[in-house]
Amino acid sequence: MPATPPEQSTFDVRHEETPGDVLLCGFAEYGLAGLTAADYLVKQLGLEQTGHITAGELPAITPFEDGRPRHHTRIFSSDDADLSVLVGELFIPRQMAKPFSDSVLDWAERSVEELAVLSGVPTAHGPEEHQTYFVATDDYREHRLADHDIPPMGGGFLDGVNAALVQRGLDTALRVGVFATPAHAQTPDVEAALRLLDAAATVYDLDVDVEPLESFASEVQRYYADLAERMQRDDPTPQPDDRMYM
Repeated sequence: MPATPPEQSTFDVRHEETPGDVLLCGFAEYGLAGLTAADYLVKQLGLEQTGHITAGELPAITPFEDGRPRHHTRIFSSDDADLSVLVGELFIPRQMAKPFSDSVLDWAERSVEELAVLSGVPTAHGPEEHQTYFVATDDYREHRLADHDIPPMGGGFLDGVNAALVQRGLDTALRVGVFATPAHAQTPDVEAALRLLDAAATVYDLDVDVEPLESFASEVQRYYADLAERMQRDDPTPQPDDRMYM
């Protein structure tokens, strides 16, 4: 049989236990801020892997650590937590966003009441715009954001997985929100991840110790500052403070 074309590739969600009422997601996107935040939440909340997603016919990755392989997209839950976390290390091409999102959403609509995405976005910005914004369906805003001062993101467009997830939220009873913050090309953008963690902790009343990640952020910042100084010595041409598009 001929191989399945990429646009027809199938995704299969395999979950062993009942998840929490909320699914928080972090995907492999620009700057890896959302993925870093989601992975950190898993460790801080002591969640255990309870499911994963397979990608049929799509060129995939198999991450490993200390020689131990793992699924690229995993779902974590706990009996002590009202939420589950999806950690997606596989980059989803734009043309595959809808089938991937449909698979997640078909499972989510049967299993959870609410879905939120933590996302770093490559948008031009100044230092004063280093904050987290939201794009959310009306029911999500009313249910989660009425008592919080997280600002809405101005006009623009969602694309890829985030667009497909929010679109389903517009047409169904599933509450869907995206927390987005400007991210930089440096990988990972830990400061952006910290902003997303702060938003998630605020909205979902989570007890998250961010000090270890803050220390890591300082190390990353020093590294890039030193790198910028070396670049300046080698090339005295004035450089912009925000090197997002370098």
